Amino acid sequence: MSLARTHLDRLWRRGRDFLGTEVAIMGGAMSWVSERHLVAAISNAGGFGVLACGSMPPALLAAEIEGTQALTDRPFGVNLITMHPQLAELIEVCGRLRVGHVVLAGGLPQASSITRAKELGAKVMCFAPTALFGKKLVRLGADALIIEGTEAGGHIGPVSTSVLAQEILPVVRDVPVFVAGGIGRGEVIVSYLEMGAAGVQLGTRFVCATECVAHPNFKQAFIRANARDAVPSAQVDPNFPVIPVRALTNPASQRFITFQHDVIGRFRKGEIDQKSAQLEIEHYWAGALRKAVIDGDIENGSLMAGQSVGMVSREQPTVEIIADLVDQAVRALDSRETLEATF
Repeated sequence: MSLARTHLDRLWRRGRDFLGTEVAIMGGAMSWVSERHLVAAISNAGGFGVLACGSMPPALLAAEIEGTQALTDRPFGVNLITMHPQLAELIEVCGRLRVGHVVLAGGLPQASSITRAKELGAKVMCFAPTALFGKKLVRLGADALIIEGTEAGGHIGPVSTSVLAQEILPVVRDVPVFVAGGIGRGEVIVSYLEMGAAGVQLGTRFVCATECVAHPNFKQAFIRANARDAVPSAQVDPNFPVIPVRALTNPASQRFITFQHDVIGRFRKGEIDQKSAQLEIEHYWAGALRKAVIDGDIENGSLMAGQSVGMVSREQPTVEIIADLVDQAVRALDSRETLEATF
């Protein structure tokens, strides 16, 4: 093993130990994408797959966990949305099936949710949008944190990954912190590890994995896209807020702007009340992600993608994706050590 690879293993040892993996690379939980096949492939390749529960009911989640366990004997996690109406039952499912890591996402979780997941034997990971929230989550019992910048795909916050890393990594040391959002190459993984991250999380980079069940049309949209094609959803009136979602621009995203204007116009004419107008806007994208990922309708579906989509150039096996990231990280460290040796 080279000195550079030894150095890399030292940098992310805390993350590897926490996850129980060869490399501290997590797969981001993407609805309809992060199902048993991709999750198992990431874990089998030495990383840490994370199953996306999304809106699944308990019975379906149980079947998906069991399906994943049939494909890998390596560690993997389950991502649960804190706003899910059956969150308590989903946590019980994870406990019954001996899931080792539970990721609570989509908002600040209740202390009871963290406590119960830990009582059932899971390590709990939570998303921290600020250092203050991060410290609060640690006090509530979170075993690790994930910080995700606005460059990520899907639902996003307003702050970039690089700024979040500078705000949070130096001050949250009690638990491992994993960095996500816009990560597509090994060189940047090294930079975050050197800042104090325990590991990283990538989503977009794995969409075009051979094992991913996403429709070929969906994958081709990623391969053709540039970073600037992945933009947040537009909001035309602050009185009718839109939860920002980063996705590739397509006819559906363009129509969303016109749709908002039409709905708000009907409200101003007194044809509908504000609550009904807001609900219509919120429901515009209902089922749109499945339409794109599973059905391959890239004109009318939602093409959720992070800005690292510009680094996705082809479909390749998951094991190659992870190997490429590790090789890039090792070469970056090797070049630094070679440079230092010349002085």
